[in-house]
Amino acid sequence: MATILVVDDDDLFRELLCTSVARHGHEALGAGTLARARRLLAGQAVDVVYLDVRLPDGSGALALEELRAVTDPPEVIIVTGQGDPDGAELALRCGAWDYIEKPASVDRMTLPMLRALAYRTEKRRQRIPALPETSGIVGKSTRLASCLAQAGMAASSGVDVFITGETGTGKEIFARAIHASGGRAQGPFVVVDCTTLPGNLAESVLFGHERGSFTGADRKQAGLIEQADGGTLFLDEVGELPLAIQAKFLRVLQERSYRSVGGGQVRKSDFRLVAATNRDLAAMAGRGEFRQDLLYRLGAFCLELPPLRERDGDIKTLLDWRVAQFSARTGRPAPEPSPEYLELLLSHDWPGNVREFLQSVDMSMVSALGEAMLLPQHLPLELRVRLMRGSVASRGFAEARQQLDDMAVLGPWREHRARLLDKGEALYFSSLMAQTGGDVALASELSGLKTARLYELLGKHGLVKGRRPPAYFPENPE
Repeated sequence: MATILVVDDDDLFRELLCTSVARHGHEALGAGTLARARRLLAGQAVDVVYLDVRLPDGSGALALEELRAVTDPPEVIIVTGQGDPDGAELALRCGAWDYIEKPASVDRMTLPMLRALAYRTEKRRQRIPALPETSGIVGKSTRLASCLAQAGMAASSGVDVFITGETGTGKEIFARAIHASGGRAQGPFVVVDCTTLPGNLAESVLFGHERGSFTGADRKQAGLIEQADGGTLFLDEVGELPLAIQAKFLRVLQERSYRSVGGGQVRKSDFRLVAATNRDLAAMAGRGEFRQDLLYRLGAFCLELPPLRERDGDIKTLLDWRVAQFSARTGRPAPEPSPEYLELLLSHDWPGNVREFLQSVDMSMVSALGEAMLLPQHLPLELRVRLMRGSVASRGFAEARQQLDDMAVLGPWREHRARLLDKGEALYFSSLMAQTGGDVALASELSGLKTARLYELLGKHGLVKGRRPPAYFPENPE
């Protein structure tokens, strides 16, 4: 007997569906809100969840990732009373078993449950390997947990995998983890960086060449495809693969056979393909920059990695892991991140994702070597400047707007303009010095002003106390 949870705020629909579930010999639980559903899920294991999209306390589609992130996730069937193509796509991408639009017959509602239960039974008979702990993939967010589960499935299936995600999200780390967890772990892991393939020699690098096949080919050379035999071929940034090579590589994927440059014999290479890109290949194919048929062939199993800004809670987890790593490597006590340091890390959107984050933390620990606490001052200067610039600009605009709203009397435009400019200038430099803690060098870098000019403007608004601003020298004295 399985346990089925029906989450829907329509009391009548919920009761009818629970009755239908019970008639099939399974235990039925009902919840009218997400909060109630979370309490039920915390108290017992559930096999299948019927989940309404629109609930009084949130979106079922957005809660789907949370439900799928537990150790033994239930199969989720999304139910909605309003057709929503975007919601359906989101649900399926997040791992929903099916998407049903109300009204629907009892058979239409219960058949997906029976199929899902049969699938779970078969899945439990098979051992799906988890990714190795040494993979270097760190984090506990629901988005990352979902990716880890999909990667485990991909590793056990042996199918080709297509990994997408922004730069720095860990595509190669996932590729290596999938290789290490699959049946080809003892074979080679061959990396092809498509961004560095030489245009005129790309075919030779991939397929190999025979002696004398072109000028400079003084000996026979095995290609990367041959080297990957029995293992995994990782095509990094596959969107950069030259168009001239794409048609030939498509045939390799279809037949796992190839000819070396200058060779007449067809050779076999039994490899698993893992391809990765940070580009929109569908858009490139629409512009004729990437072959549509190759794109279809790559997409056997797609794994989309989330950016760091969408991995709630993982910044603190990554920080603790990196600090502990640094301490173990250097033999020094791990410095404690200050609240201000952590706040800055959390406030940044990390366009370079995990790669940028780890590099920034590493530089912080080098700067703080021997100190007991990590402070904002230990972060790389360029990062501090970007963070401060955003903070100063947003605060300055907000306060200037408030002052405009508070003005009851407006005079002539020329006087009004001069007054606003003067107030805005004073507000900017006051915020600048507050945010930089009085650090003139950082304030100069942030504002883009020469130090002498900065002192002059600070003095104009009474922000340099007990000091006389140095004489201002024009930036172009000629």
